Amino acid sequence: MEARSNAFCAGKLCMTTNNGLVLVDKSAGLTSHDVVAQARRIFQERRIGHAGTLDPMATGLLVLAIGPSTRLLRFAQGQNKHYTGTVQFGVATDSLDADGVVTETALVPDLGVEQVAQAAATLSGAQMQIPPMVSALKVGGKRLHELARAGIEVERAPRAVTIHEFALTPTADATVWDFSVRCSVGTYVRVLLADLAEVLGTLGHLTALRRVSSGDHRVDEAWTLDELRERVAQGGVGSALATLLRG
Repeated sequence: MEARSNAFCAGKLCMTTNNGLVLVDKSAGLTSHDVVAQARRIFQERRIGHAGTLDPMATGLLVLAIGPSTRLLRFAQGQNKHYTGTVQFGVATDSLDADGVVTETALVPDLGVEQVAQAAATLSGAQMQIPPMVSALKVGGKRLHELARAGIEVERAPRAVTIHEFALTPTADATVWDFSVRCSVGTYVRVLLADLAEVLGTLGHLTALRRVSSGDHRVDEAWTLDELRERVAQGGVGSALATLLRG
């Protein structure tokens, strides 16, 4: 198995001891909290947190901090992200992704590569983005997704985000495009894709999402939960965690 990196420093504070970062490749269907809960059982350690939520349908990199290093999560949370995935044009859902209920359909115009690239370019750079109702953000002490499930929609304050790179490529289905986006923390890719569909004169929703990197950490350095369990089973919690953090 290839070596995994554990290098992360914030000023003079570095996580390089038996407590530090573990990079997890999250599978679809799990919430970020599910991953944390399983990691707590695997490592027999309550002090575990993550550096940035992934929706249940999303896969890819989830950065976990273990033990005293959880105090540095705020530094890891602020790093830029890289995502890949797919968008379905012509269909809107209430959650802006494939987990939601279809609310509307629309014709999809003939889309050329240059036309889509130009539309994506208009959505690049610094901008204000309104978070979706189906999200983990809290308003008045309630999570937005809880309010959405109750049929309540509330006003959400726009948040400053930056889209550093936004590129799309066509697939065999003219209504489905693959994408790659590099963005600042706090960006909702679902909203970005819905905005893109609007610029193109149609509707759209996210159908697949994978976090490829967060800051200097990459998903190809990450471990699945099954791999973590196997390491612990082979060498015990202390030995496995030390091995993981050495790479």
